[in-house]
Amino acid sequence: MTHLSVWAPAAATVDVVSPGAPTRALHPGGRPGWWHLDLESLHHGDDYAFSLDGGPPLPDPRSAWQPTGPDGPSRVYDHDTFTWTDTAWRGRPLPGGVIYELHIGTFTDEGTFDAAIRRLDHLVDLGVTHVELLPVAAFPGRHGWGYDGVCLWAAHEPYGGPDGLKRLVDACHARGLAVILDVVHNHLGPSGNYLPRYGPYFTDRYHTPWGSAVNLDGPGSDEVRAFLVDSALAWLRDFHLDGLRLDAVHELEDRRAVPFLEELSDAVDRLGTTLGKPLFTIAESDLNDPRVVTPRESGGLGIHAQWSDDFHHALHALLTGERQGYYVDFGSMSTLARTLTRVWLHDGRWSSFRGRHHGRPVDTSRMPGHRFLAYLQDHDQVGNRATGDRISALLPPGLLAGAAALVLTSPFTPMLFMGEEWGASTPWQYFTDHTDPALADAVRRGRRAEFAAHGWAERDIPDPQSPDTVRASRLDWSEPLRAPHAALLTWYRTLIRLRRTHPELTDPHLSAVHVTYDEAAGWLMLHRGPFRTALNLADEPATLPMGTANAEVLASWDPATIDRGLAGTTLTLAPRSTAVARLLS
Repeated sequence: MTHLSVWAPAAATVDVVSPGAPTRALHPGGRPGWWHLDLESLHHGDDYAFSLDGGPPLPDPRSAWQPTGPDGPSRVYDHDTFTWTDTAWRGRPLPGGVIYELHIGTFTDEGTFDAAIRRLDHLVDLGVTHVELLPVAAFPGRHGWGYDGVCLWAAHEPYGGPDGLKRLVDACHARGLAVILDVVHNHLGPSGNYLPRYGPYFTDRYHTPWGSAVNLDGPGSDEVRAFLVDSALAWLRDFHLDGLRLDAVHELEDRRAVPFLEELSDAVDRLGTTLGKPLFTIAESDLNDPRVVTPRESGGLGIHAQWSDDFHHALHALLTGERQGYYVDFGSMSTLARTLTRVWLHDGRWSSFRGRHHGRPVDTSRMPGHRFLAYLQDHDQVGNRATGDRISALLPPGLLAGAAALVLTSPFTPMLFMGEEWGASTPWQYFTDHTDPALADAVRRGRRAEFAAHGWAERDIPDPQSPDTVRASRLDWSEPLRAPHAALLTWYRTLIRLRRTHPELTDPHLSAVHVTYDEAAGWLMLHRGPFRTALNLADEPATLPMGTANAEVLASWDPATIDRGLAGTTLTLAPRSTAVARLLS
């Protein structure tokens, strides 16, 4: 027997339509606006749709299976039909972890969950602990970043559907890897979104970069919030995921006394208690507000961690010299030192890019560093560039190695973007597969116009709708086996092993982090207990003071030497090189 239920508060009638079966009416009951029906004739694998007031068939908003995409019928999916092998899995906490962000469609040539399984041993050998999947909620077409999802409970069928996602999660857990899923609550895609036909899921009282805002505080918002919370819990419970990354939470318009994010974090914590394993949420937030990751009992929203774009901007601008757009306030060693010790540059300070003061200070005496993610690259910072060029196309190997060392010995939770670990030469470009020709053309023209305003020729901007753009963005798995990529991969493995081996490198106390630097000489040194991560940006060798203690080099990109003289110990680095050293008692 299958239980059908749907929220359609404005409908006078709701029917279920299924091939080869008579139309049956659902009955109102329970909470206002809800309709229900138990059907003995509908089983796992059967297709169905809802009809409101005799209208056209619509997919179930809570469908876990959309075999022909968001515009087609839903298919009954019984989660109990899948056989899990991860019964011994008890989760993996985020503190102390290393995250690897990947996109299923371009991680492999096949672009499927099952193909990704065949590359998991690479991630285990690399030493990462958490795999973060870009969104897999069903969207129209085959290819896309996933941020145009419209079926927030269903795994994208071209990737392998719900069973494929479960196989991937099961395989990750078998290898000791936790799995995080990127979910999008701030908007739905521009095509295939049928939620407005069911109820007031959106409101025109606020507007976002994607149009009308999700209705989190108006009439009917109780059910809208429940829909989003229940969707999040379904990914964690039914697909055995370990955490969720919440996209652009600063675009969630919400003026209720209990914010949606607080409600969500509480629900996730309670589910973790029920399941007996740590579950967590990670926010992408442009607010620079520590209250996002402050525990609820201390007056915060209770999200467990958040991305730290200021650290990325400080590192990227310093290494590349780029100062356009939001990089305008960054680029000096002092700004990088500030983000390493105080999390954000903009913590109430003036933002030239925004034309106003921005952010709030982090109490580094109380807030643990693992609540903030540090990264050299991510899908946005690569894919939103005109040609999707990675930082490996901009920097020499020694500076790439230095950037990796700062990320992986930082006081934050490190995150890598797929292929970064070997300096992938393949770009990661913006691509779509909109089935509506008018929408596809609008996206294509909009992308070209955006970058033409910054001086790019239209012919140089990849066509988002072209299959060639997707193909160009796929990783080349022959690269990590050959020079020069193999050397960088070895370096990443070494750094992650150091982080895992030495507790001082995962010490969460931000107040214990120090940075010394010489802007004119071009060197910077990160202090973590007895460990020193040193980076020389100059074209000449640099000699860095290490104090009076003796020291040893644990890892270096180019040969580095320790000298002890009457004036103390020094570390000498080759031009544009890096090393990790340890003071000896």
